[in-house]
Amino acid sequence: MEKKIQLTEGSRYKIMSMESRDKPLATKGTFKGYTMVGDIDSLCIELDDSHKGMEGKIRVIPSHMIISIDIISVAKEEKKKTESMYVG
Repeated sequence: MEKKIQLTEGSRYKIMSMESRDKPLATKGTFKGYTMVGDIDSLCIELDDSHKGMEGKIRVIPSHMIISIDIISVAKEEKKKTESMYVG
């Protein structure tokens, strides 16, 4: 069975998105999660040091603007603890 690729929090990506008709916008940084802009799902990326004065800021990229995503490094996925309830 083929492993499904997912964006994981803490992983580093380079995302190319539409900035203007002639020029894409490059975003490099750490994936922080998803958010909504109105009714449009978007990615939240914490910018890395390649963005100079913007390092540490969060860039929100609407999903329909994404051209490509390069996986730079993948964070280990934390296993979520499930709470169990005993009724007896």
